[in-house]
Amino acid sequence: MLTDNFGRRFYYLRLSITDVCNFRCDYCLPEGYQCDHDRDFLSFKEIQRIARAFASLGTEKIRITGGEPSLRKDLPEILAACKTTPGIKKLAITTNGYKLSSQIHDWKDAGLDALNVSIDSLDPRQFHAITGHNKLQEILSGVDQAVTLGLSQVKINTVLMREYNGSDIDTFLNFVKETPVTLRFIELMQTGDNQVFFNKQHVQGSRIKQQLVLDGWLPVIKEKSSGPAQEFYHPNYKGKIGLIMPYSKDFCASCNRLRISALGKLHLCLFADQGLSLREHIQNNDPAPLIAAISSLLNDKKASHFLHKKLTGATKNLSMLGG
Repeated sequence: MLTDNFGRRFYYLRLSITDVCNFRCDYCLPEGYQCDHDRDFLSFKEIQRIARAFASLGTEKIRITGGEPSLRKDLPEILAACKTTPGIKKLAITTNGYKLSSQIHDWKDAGLDALNVSIDSLDPRQFHAITGHNKLQEILSGVDQAVTLGLSQVKINTVLMREYNGSDIDTFLNFVKETPVTLRFIELMQTGDNQVFFNKQHVQGSRIKQQLVLDGWLPVIKEKSSGPAQEFYHPNYKGKIGLIMPYSKDFCASCNRLRISALGKLHLCLFADQGLSLREHIQNNDPAPLIAAISSLLNDKKASHFLHKKLTGATKNLSMLGG
């Protein structure tokens, strides 16, 4: 089992397969995707080798991320390879939903268990303004299909932004009253490219949590491979509410995930100073060098991120690692 110097165990790998994204969300890629490197993304074989190595070290959950992972034509094959890796119990994906309605059946057939879809507004005009795409209703149709297909978890990720959705919480609550999904409010995080936007738009999730508790929402018991969200349920609602508050006290104490970038670098934290290259260890089928490298590099993992000090490390924008 992968365990760091602070006793945290890592059951969960977030594996990016591309940093390309076709949305231009204001908090992430307001000018659209700008490539500053060769697009030498992880190959199918390299992804297989990474999955096997992490599974042998106790990883039980893999989440495929981007950029936007559905922009890779071999996504179904990647999903199937990860799900059939011995030791992997849960396979998830995070997507902007652009191809969700047309591809969700293929993803489910490939072994997908859990789906996260980024939807920052339930108002079509606001959604278009944030993302640059008039696709909200189509994406929501894809969410409905995922629920109907019986995925074990369907979640919607909503980044809180003061002027975009910060005063529209009731609309989201009304949505989960009749929709059996978990809607997760995510505090806007500062990255290398969004400091001015962050200062203007950041909303604390703690005030939403206080209101939920006052309104009778109750905490959900977390699984060991769950992410950092605090989730709540209410007997009168079909869906749940989650809160991801990276600026809250002890947020990193329960960290259980590691990240691999689409360029084959291990990121010990979303806001680590640099990615640590593993590519030289995944060029053949011998897993021993890769396993040894991962185990050794984990010794460098810090107790916490340094967002409170406005230190964002190597993360210029969230599409680099998929959050």
